[in-house]
Amino acid sequence: MARRLLALLVIACACGAAAVTVSNARAGKTAVPETHIPAIPAAAPVGNRCPIPQRFRQAFVYAARDTRLPLALLTAVARVESEFAPHARSSAGAHGLLQVMPTTATELKLDVSLPGENVLAGARYLKTLLDRFPSSDLALAAYNAGPTAVASAGGAPSDETLTYVADVTSIWRSLVGCR
Repeated sequence: MARRLLALLVIACACGAAAVTVSNARAGKTAVPETHIPAIPAAAPVGNRCPIPQRFRQAFVYAARDTRLPLALLTAVARVESEFAPHARSSAGAHGLLQVMPTTATELKLDVSLPGENVLAGARYLKTLLDRFPSSDLALAAYNAGPTAVASAGGAPSDETLTYVADVTSIWRSLVGCR
């Protein structure tokens, strides 16, 4: 009996060591780090298309593929930011569907006034925030209030930003699985 237990222990240790070796080898071969997007509790899966106006659908699909962000997330951000109004302007000076600051679009070498480039600029900016901050809530807060404000406050710097994050997250959750 003791020999059998010892044999099982040796096999288990060998399997564990092999798994660590394979995992480390795979980690070393990853050429492009994947964006970590924290899991959102699933609502009822939606089997239909994301509610994006047809004239902007191609831009959203391209931006989602380019950044590897969920189409549902980009749809939720656009809905909260502008209700899909391509000529929307914020009091802070943000423009378009994803309410991108002109300086941000310029840094990304994109034109904030063109709907397709505005969506791509917003998606790429959001991806950098998701890469920088440890949670989607903090990244969304930074998208709304700016990364410096979020880093200084250690979270959402205002009630307005908390409401923004809650609204985007709620819509994102309701659209899980849309395409």
